[in-house]
Amino acid sequence: MGKKIVTIGLVIMGIIAFFEGDFSEFLIFLLMLGGIYLIYRGLRGRKGKQAQAEVPFMSKEKEQHYREAGMSESEIVLFRETMSTSKQQIVRLQENITQNAKLKAIDLRHDTLKAAKALFKELVKEPTRLPEASHFLYTHLPNIVDLTDHYIEINQHEVKTKETYGKLEESAQIIDQMADLIVKDYQQFVSEDMEDMDVEISIAKKNLDHDLKEPLQKQFTE
Repeated sequence: MGKKIVTIGLVIMGIIAFFEGDFSEFLIFLLMLGGIYLIYRGLRGRKGKQAQAEVPFMSKEKEQHYREAGMSESEIVLFRETMSTSKQQIVRLQENITQNAKLKAIDLRHDTLKAAKALFKELVKEPTRLPEASHFLYTHLPNIVDLTDHYIEINQHEVKTKETYGKLEESAQIIDQMADLIVKDYQQFVSEDMEDMDVEISIAKKNLDHDLKEPLQKQFTE
């Protein structure tokens, strides 16, 4: 503790010497330094509160669901933080789409929002499959949100030049491609379920064909 006081004292003396003994300038410097520190603490505290608010309260049912899936404490934290961020991004994407006719048309063509929400629900049911959706969570979803943000911003310019319209058209094409990728992310994620359904349908058809043929065979034998 004594060493810290000595060090602080030497620093203050050095600053005073720098200001050539002008106490008023030194006092202004200290006030500015204190103000910067308070602003830094305020921003840091607000950021921390926002980060805490982003992740909702975990109910006992959800915790049990994660535990039954064999997830560790760190895996649960990562999953919940990732899903909280993705939920906010999906909400933001929906807000952007509802604001613009062009974005609405892209969404209707691909069912992008429906696919994003469906994939989100699938991950909630199977949290251990989070790595399988990495492209969707960390690349495609955040990218399309950023792109639609910029599209909305540029489209709101009161005066649009030929270059502006060209940039909007280029952005719309990229958004369209990204929308298609999100749908493919969902299709790939549920591909095993689709294969299982195909097998079940095939078996059901065979059983149905057998049940229909059997009465006909009985009719010919009677």
